[in-house]
Amino acid sequence: MNYIINDIRRKTRCKKPIVHCITNPISINLCANGILAVGAKPIMAEHPLEVCEITRDSDALLLNLGNITDTRIQSIKMSAKTAQENNIPFIIDAVGVACSQLRRGFINELLKEFTPTVIKGNYSEIYALYDEKYESAGVDVDKNVTTKTISEISIRLANQYGTIILASGEIDVITDGKTVVNIYNGIPELAQVTGTGCLVGSLCGCFLSVEKNINAVITACSVLGICGQLSKTEKGNGSFLVSLMDNLSVLSDLQVEQLLRIAVTN
Repeated sequence: MNYIINDIRRKTRCKKPIVHCITNPISINLCANGILAVGAKPIMAEHPLEVCEITRDSDALLLNLGNITDTRIQSIKMSAKTAQENNIPFIIDAVGVACSQLRRGFINELLKEFTPTVIKGNYSEIYALYDEKYESAGVDVDKNVTTKTISEISIRLANQYGTIILASGEIDVITDGKTVVNIYNGIPELAQVTGTGCLVGSLCGCFLSVEKNINAVITACSVLGICGQLSKTEKGNGSFLVSLMDNLSVLSDLQVEQLLRIAVTN
């Protein structure tokens, strides 16, 4: 797996893909800089009069439901349609669907019409896609949802929607409905700065632009987790965030080989 991850990283740096993100303003700067750090190019357009053109000229698309607005709802629908018609890989990040009926209804509407390459969310958000009665306060992970439970649910959702499911948490769970991958590189500090969950979705876009399968999603989660480990500091959240961006831009193949902690089951 080390070789595959590093190969995808090299291909991304060589291709310099354009990744179109319709994401929330809370994380837009972090996502754009993270995309640049791994060798891709971000464009963060969301006006309905231009999103179809921007998506059509991009190599991947991220659709993030955070901080939802009427304009963003309209633009997300238009970009999803454009991506699907042009075989452009796209990610739907189900931010907040466990705590908002508006977002839950909107993503269900999207999934009836479009088939994203990846559906991403934390454990609570993925659980909410499976169980319409489930609710969680805020956008944080519900500690009562176990990795075993979310793995089983993710397999069902992957097969139901014909897509890859990424459930992010202390242990990231990724599945295409057949293979289940657990990544153990996550650290608590990643949850102490806003936008790192959104950043994972952006990195998925970067790597899906060169390899449209589960390996791209594994690469995104592994890279961010390893860089988080390398960035641990006692100085505080601000220093951690700066170091995280530094490590995303200089991460070596050897560091991936030495630090990757992953389990794959079929």
